[in-house]
Amino acid sequence: MPAPGPFPRYRCTRCGACCRWAGYVRLKNAAEADRIAEFLELSPREFIERYAQLPADRRSLVLTERHDAACIFLDGRNRCRIYPVRPEQCRRFPDRWNFPGFRAVCRCTDTWETDGPGSPDDRTPPPGLRPPICPADSAEG
Repeated sequence: MPAPGPFPRYRCTRCGACCRWAGYVRLKNAAEADRIAEFLELSPREFIERYAQLPADRRSLVLTERHDAACIFLDGRNRCRIYPVRPEQCRRFPDRWNFPGFRAVCRCTDTWETDGPGSPDDRTPPPGLRPPICPADSAEG
C-alpha cells in the first residue's frame, strides 16, 4: 500500500472557532469516552450522563453542545478543558479532516509541514500543493 501523500499542516491560533461550530463531535469508541471520564475524575457512566448524548443517527455518542452550539468543554478563554484527552475528531482538525469553507472562519495558519515536526515557519508548499485561501487572512492589514 503506498504511503499517503503530503497533507498540509496548520498551526492553531487558539481562536476557538472550531469549538463553536454547530455539529457533532463524535466519540470514536468507548475507550475515548473512558479516557475523558478518567481525566475528569468521573465514572464512565457519570461522564456520559453529564457530557454525552446519543444523536438521532445512533452511530456513536457525541459530546453535548452548549445552548450557543459551542463545545461543552470550551472555557471562556478559548481553552479546551479536556485538551490532553480531547476526542480524535478534535485532534485531527483541520490537518486530516475539514470541510469546504472552513478557512473562512478558522484562524489557523498554514505551515506546510508534511511529515515530522518540521519548522512551523516553513511556508513553502510541497510541489503540487497550493496554500489554501483564507478570506479572513487576506482582510488583515
